[in-house]
Amino acid sequence: NCVQYFIPECEEQLQEIQQQREKGLLYGIPVSIKDHIGHKGHLSTCGLVKFLGTPEQEDSVLVKVLKRQGAIPFAKTNVPQSLFNYDCSNLIFGQTLNPLNHQKTPGGSSGGEGALIAGGGSLLGIGSDVGGSIRLPSSFCGLCGLKPTAQRLSLSGINGPVDGIVSVPYALGPMARDVDSLALCMKALLCEEMFQLDPTVPPIPFNEEVYSSSAPLRIGYYDTDGYFPLPPCMRRAVHETKEALQAAGHQVKVAVVSTRRSVKEMWDHQHQIEVYRSEFITQWRELQLDVMLCPVLGPAFTIGFPGKLLSAISSTMLYNVLNFPAGVVPVSTVTEADEEELKIYRGCCDDLWDRTLKQAVEGAVGLPVAVQCVALPWQEEMCLRFMKEVETLSRAKRAA
Repeated sequence: NCVQYFIPECEEQLQEIQQQREKGLLYGIPVSIKDHIGHKGHLSTCGLVKFLGTPEQEDSVLVKVLKRQGAIPFAKTNVPQSLFNYDCSNLIFGQTLNPLNHQKTPGGSSGGEGALIAGGGSLLGIGSDVGGSIRLPSSFCGLCGLKPTAQRLSLSGINGPVDGIVSVPYALGPMARDVDSLALCMKALLCEEMFQLDPTVPPIPFNEEVYSSSAPLRIGYYDTDGYFPLPPCMRRAVHETKEALQAAGHQVKVAVVSTRRSVKEMWDHQHQIEVYRSEFITQWRELQLDVMLCPVLGPAFTIGFPGKLLSAISSTMLYNVLNFPAGVVPVSTVTEADEEELKIYRGCCDDLWDRTLKQAVEGAVGLPVAVQCVALPWQEEMCLRFMKEVETLSRAKRAA
């Protein structure tokens, strides 16, 4: 149930682009899109019955730009009901399974994208992220995914069950099996066509020089946000990645980060968010960082558990609140040693939350383990460049 339905017009579009002289950067590439990304003549249900029977009257700006760049939107993918969950199930299309382990969820809310790409059914997908909805499926399914700064890509023509959430803005972003595919997608989308169709998008084209740079990076890292302790394998992933980056010549220093201000406070008080964001950036600059390495929630949860552990998304939600670009890169897999260590996991307080997390991630040997890579606002190219470095080093380690 990762695909809600296929877009039959894609075959006609393919015939049309073959007649064009100019071939876009995504020429002929089939692209899957998340349910609520508007495509003319098709539904954007958000997993809700009330949106059935009301097809979109025109393409969203993002779909228009994808088509202009030669991409072929060919399928719409499944989401959880209302989008506000990081599982992937609704009463219309049912439960989406993780293709790597059918007892596990693919994550959400871009869970259909995660499952379809991980299962080999799509090369490139477009998801959205308001609390980790690109990064969590990428972590659970072993993919690369990027949440840009909100408004770096146009949100015009994107639907949702709730309007007016401004304290924590959502963003559209790409998901794929490798970082180069994410970079190519961003380069294609950040074009004059998008800037003309949606003047609210800052006219900042993709900076290839930053992405292609090989200069050593100044990297901060932390292995816990001090709010919700993650499973042992996720902390291991951060430390192993840190050591690989140091060995490659990058400067890595510990950064102390806390989300001890409650997420509820941040949602209730926009001013507090602005103050917190300013404090965070001040600390970042005092440490003279280029990027940040940190954990992401994972490995994949057993189906049904995301709804019991909303507070566990603090690792991703932080960068929605701050509105920083953040991406996920798989770096390892869960080992038998990780599973043994999980048996003595006590979390922060050995309370109901900690015990529930332990149950959620049990039985994950062989499933992907990822890390999160973060940059300052509007520096998607730097974030991708860091992700590429992490990907290269982790692949080299696995091949050794």
